[in-house]
Amino acid sequence: MFKDLHEFTRFLEAQGQLKRVSARVSPMLEITEITNRVCKAERGNVALLFENVEGSSMPVLMNMFGTEQRMCWALGIERLDDLGDRIAKLMAMDIPHSLVDKLKKLVELSEVARYSPKIVGHGPCQEVVETTNPSLADIPILKCWPQDGGRYITLPTVITRDPATGRRNVGMYRLQVYDERTLGMHWHIHKGGAEHLRHGEEQSVPRLEVAIALGGDPTTIYAGSCPLPPIVDELLFSGWLRKEKVEMVRCKTVELEVPAHAEIVLEGYVDPTERQVEGPFGDHTGFYSLEDDYPVFHLTAVTRRRDPIYPSIIVGRPPMEDGPMGKATERMFLPLMRMLHPEIVDVNIPPEGSFHNLVIVSIKKAYPGQARKVMYGLWSMGLMMLTKTIIVVDEEVNVSDAREVVWQVTNNIDPRRDVVFVDGPLDALDYAAATPHYGSKMGIDGTRKSALDGHTRRWPDEVVMTPDVQALADQRWQEYGIKLG
Repeated sequence: MFKDLHEFTRFLEAQGQLKRVSARVSPMLEITEITNRVCKAERGNVALLFENVEGSSMPVLMNMFGTEQRMCWALGIERLDDLGDRIAKLMAMDIPHSLVDKLKKLVELSEVARYSPKIVGHGPCQEVVETTNPSLADIPILKCWPQDGGRYITLPTVITRDPATGRRNVGMYRLQVYDERTLGMHWHIHKGGAEHLRHGEEQSVPRLEVAIALGGDPTTIYAGSCPLPPIVDELLFSGWLRKEKVEMVRCKTVELEVPAHAEIVLEGYVDPTERQVEGPFGDHTGFYSLEDDYPVFHLTAVTRRRDPIYPSIIVGRPPMEDGPMGKATERMFLPLMRMLHPEIVDVNIPPEGSFHNLVIVSIKKAYPGQARKVMYGLWSMGLMMLTKTIIVVDEEVNVSDAREVVWQVTNNIDPRRDVVFVDGPLDALDYAAATPHYGSKMGIDGTRKSALDGHTRRWPDEVVMTPDVQALADQRWQEYGIKLG
């Protein structure tokens, strides 16, 4: 596995998947426009290393996760479904009956535990230490879109510790630059960092310490974006994924640890009682998330490598780099969905649905109301509670084929019978809801109906040619003289 961004960058370049841009470029909108075109290109979608950025000596790395192939390389796997396979094996819940079975289960559990992060005495992320007058000025932080409220750090690994439990949280939250020493901390109300802040307020903690790592090994960067349960340490999860412990060093001014192979680390704190207007920001919905009050991060130290690479990402109208990241998370969590709902065959959380607006799931249907049971079950699973629309289809439907899904669903539904409306939590980025964080959700049962569902009419068969005629046409196709494609 890759120990840092430098190794990953060299690997991508060797694979022909990285382009160095030596032309002088501005971090104010220009890098976004270039990267946006590359993200959306059918050919030429490569990672970009901008080596000559105005106002900084640091190169900027963009679009490193921008294809499924690069995402697989980052995670050390052949295909994204390998993630699900490893998770499924880990979650095998068979009760051990014999001593041998018990020993096997113990080995499996220790296999995970042995990848706990490891504290080391020093690391590249502290080759240069600034504690007297720390400043963000030298970092080439981007302004992504014209109406953004300012420049934004968009690919951070934000580390906090829960004042109530002492448990660590690692998350990926955007950070707006207010000045050289303060940042807007975009902690959604549903996220782990926001919960730590609430616990700090409840316990009258004057400062919630925060460490922000920029860069590191690609698996650890990705792990910060995963919606893991609070009891799962993201750094342990990263170590288990990469089959190698994440090396950590202690910060200089806060009581936290950060990945030793990060490029840059920002140390500081948030006052639980302080808020400032953050936004707007061109978000992954393809629309701007609007201004709102958010906590403020105060910088106490900057540590970095001597030759740091600044990693960043842009989000906006899909497809974007966050698409393959979201797809990796989808495949990883499919086994958990199946464990709780065994009828689930496959799931598609398309980037066009902004990850929280649409989930398409296929099921092996056996009884009335099963599609609704799956909808309600998914809405109860962690951050799946924020999903605005769930579509359920039959097991043979390819959930990743939008044309097939639309064809099946629009033919199979009786809207009054098959469309369900419920109220519940919504993502903070949902601007369509009448009130913030709460509103209506929709479930669509696009499965076939039968007498079990109370449908008394005969359900028709799909129009499909017989296999023998298909085979005949295959055999004689050259004889027909017709070229397809």
